[in-house]
Formats: sequence, C-alpha cells, structure tokens
Amino acid sequence: MQGKRRTILGANGTIGAPLARELAAYTDSIRLVSRAPRKVNAGDELFPADLSKPEQVDAAVAGSAIVYLMVGFDYNLNVWREAWPRLMRAVIDACVKHRAKLVFFDNVYMYDKEAIPHMTEASPINPPSKKGAVRKEISDMLMAATRGKGLQALIARSADFYGPDNLKSLVTEMICKNLAKGKKANWMMDAGKRHSLTYTPDAAKATAVLGNAEDTYGQVWHLPTDPDALTGAQLAALFAKEMGGSAGVSLLPVWLMRMLGLFMPIMREFPEMMYQYDREYIFDSSKFDKRFAFRTTPYAQGVKETAAAFARAK
Repeated sequence: MQGKRRTILGANGTIGAPLARELAAYTDSIRLVSRAPRKVNAGDELFPADLSKPEQVDAAVAGSAIVYLMVGFDYNLNVWREAWPRLMRAVIDACVKHRAKLVFFDNVYMYDKEAIPHMTEASPINPPSKKGAVRKEISDMLMAATRGKGLQALIARSADFYGPDNLKSLVTEMICKNLAKGKKANWMMDAGKRHSLTYTPDAAKATAVLGNAEDTYGQVWHLPTDPDALTGAQLAALFAKEMGGSAGVSLLPVWLMRMLGLFMPIMREFPEMMYQYDREYIFDSSKFDKRFAFRTTPYAQGVKETAAAFARAK
C-alpha cells in the first residue's frame, strides 16, 4: 500500500474531512492523523498523534505517497509563531526522509496589502500583518525545501472560506448565527466591498485533484473560487433569503473589536487583519480553471447548501 497511501495531517479540520471523502476516488488507503481522528470512509486508517512532536509526525508520514498538511492552529499569534515553524520543519523532514509528496493548504495572509483587490499566484509577497509574516515564513520553508532538499511539494491557497459543517468560519459566526437569533448579520469595516469566498467542498475536491496530478508540484495554486464575488451586504442578503430574517447588515468597526478584545481574547486577533475588509478582496483562481475541468460552485448554490447544513446542525 506504500505507493497508494494518502495521509491527512489535521484530518478533523474544516477541509480535512471533506478531503478524505474526495481522496477515496484515488485510493483505498487513507490515513487520518490528529489527536483523536474520526473515520470518514469505512476503510480509513485512524492514526492518533500529537503533531507537536517531530517523532510522531515522522511516524504518521512513514509509508505515505502523498501527505496533505491541513492543520489549523488556534487563531492566536503567539501560538502561530511557536507552533507553525516547528510543525512545518517536522513535516518537511519526514516527507524528505520517506520520499512522500507534500500538499500544503495555505491562506493569503502573506500577500502585499495592495494585492488584495486582485490576488493571483504571482502577487507580491509582503505580509502587512504579524500573522502574515508567520505564513510567509512557513511557505518559504516549504518552497526552499523543493529547491534544496528534493522535496516534491505544492501550495494550495484558499481565500476566506464558507460552506456546510464549518461552524467556526467568520460567515457562520457573523451571518448565520445572528440571522438564526433574529438579528441582523454582522460584517467588518465596509459591507459595500466585494469579498471572495472559497466554498469548502470545492476547496477539498480541488486539493485532492492537485495532489494527484503530475504537473502541479513545485508551484502555488489558487483553489477554485466563484469569480463573481459578492459584497458583504449581498452575501448577507442571500443568507437572509435562505434563513429568513433581516437583509440588513450591522458593521463591526475596529474600535469595537478592540473594546471586545478586553473581554474576548479571540477579538484581539482581528484588528491587524482588517486591511482585508476595507477594500475589494478578489481571489483569482483562473490558473486552476485553465488547467482543470472543474465546476466551481456559484455563491447562490453554496449559500443555499451552507444555510441548510446550519439548520440541520442546530
């Protein structure tokens, strides 16, 4: 099974579980790795591991043909600075040792602030935030290993995402939960600016596709995202149509986030990222679209399915 095994590090995450379903089309040998992994497909191998320990990362990677790094740490700068470089170093070393390919699921935090209105794989790298500096550090580590250590790896990059079974996303927190309580949806900074969102089932399927292609490695790929980006107000109105409630939007300004941060630690993490909401945020996935025949989910359909899943989970 060594040539067949696909291993997901961070298998319980938002993208990890749907990725496992998609990988079943390519292999019957799927290893799910997390502290307490849960089966997605009947034949999945469950591999409990503490990925903060390099020796356990090595054991998890051993025997794998392709490794998918899908870990999501707590949204906390201090955690990111300590945990991300250590994990990336351990994963790279294990993949080189065991001759496994590596697919890293990444975000857009390292792009220059002025690139946000039209992000492509060639956008300038100049992170305007401290979290972005961490993402640059680890993506640089990976690409350097493809040049200097013989690692076969690629980066699959996503915009902010939304989708079913994704209870921790900002869309769920700001829109779905408020509408369900009969309140207006929240949005940050400016609800009149367009903001691309990647649909999680699309992200999972496309990540599986990229990892199992032969000509994708050594590159950065933007995952397929509906090019007809909506404003925050338009997105909220679509959800209100599906869920009922007000189609209006209440804006969450930076000063209020800082005030809330006095009582809610998670809110302290958001102000440095608000440059992504005071301007257009357009994520261009045309490189992927030209390479693969892929039906990207339009926002109207994605919102309908997300709202239905949220209603079932209540």
